[in-house]
Amino acid sequence: MLLLLALLLAVAAPTALAGGERTPTLVFILAGQSHMGGRGGATMGGRWDGRVPPECASSPRTLRLSPGLQWEEAREPLHAGIDVGNVLGVGPGMSFAHAVLRSAAVPRGTVVGLVPCAQGGTPIASWSRGTDLYDRMVARARAAVAGTGGHGKLAAILWFQGETDTIRREDALAYAGRMEAMVRDVRQDLGMPNLLFIQVGIATGQGRFVDLVRKAQTAVRAPNLRYVDAKGLPVANDNTHLTTQAEVRLGAMLADAYLATLH
Repeated sequence: MLLLLALLLAVAAPTALAGGERTPTLVFILAGQSHMGGRGGATMGGRWDGRVPPECASSPRTLRLSPGLQWEEAREPLHAGIDVGNVLGVGPGMSFAHAVLRSAAVPRGTVVGLVPCAQGGTPIASWSRGTDLYDRMVARARAAVAGTGGHGKLAAILWFQGETDTIRREDALAYAGRMEAMVRDVRQDLGMPNLLFIQVGIATGQGRFVDLVRKAQTAVRAPNLRYVDAKGLPVANDNTHLTTQAEVRLGAMLADAYLATLH
C-alpha cells in the first residue's frame, strides 16, 4: 500500500533537475519583436521602471530557458540576455503562464516553460528559414524540449511581430506569404506538422502601412493557427509599445486562445 502511494505521488509531482529545480511539462516559444520581448514600463528615460505586477510575479511553476539553454525560475524582464541591445520591461509571457496555470483545463502539477526568442525591430524576413533568428528559435525550441528529460512537450509558439513590416509597402503586401512560409518551415524542422501557432495582430507600427499588415495577418492561412488582436490595448507614451497593464492583459488573451484549443 505504501509503495503504491509513493508511485502515485511520483507521477503527480512535477519533475525536477538534479539541483532541485522543476522541469516544464508544457513548453511555449515566445517569438517576434519588441512587444513580445516586453517594453512595459520601459518607454521613458531609457530604463525600466522595475515594477512587476502580481500577474507577472515569479513562481516555481513558471520557468524560462536561459540564454545558456538552462531551465531557471522565470522573472521579469523575461527576455534578458535574449532581446539584446534594447531596454527591456514587462511582456506578455509571465501573465500568460500564470493564466494557464490557474485554469482547470491543465493538469494539476503542470509546470510552464517559457522560451524567450524575440528580438526588437526585426521584420518577418529576418525570421525566415536560414536566418540567425530563425535558427536560434528552432535551436532553443529543441533544447527546451530536450531539457525536460522527456517529461515536457512543446505546446505552442506565441508570435507577436509585424510593426517593422509597416515601413515599406512591399513588405506589408508580402507579409501573409512570409508568415505562412515561416509557420510551415518551423513545423517541418521541429517535426511537428500540427504545432499550434498563436499570432497577435499588431496595434501600432513603425510606418504608415499598419492597416496593410493587419489585413495580411488576418489573411494568413495555415492549419491550427489562432489569432489574437492587440488593437485597442493601451499604448505607452512612445505611441508604439504597449503599457505594462496592456501586456498583462495580452498575456491573458493569449492564454484564453491556448486554453480554447484544449476543449
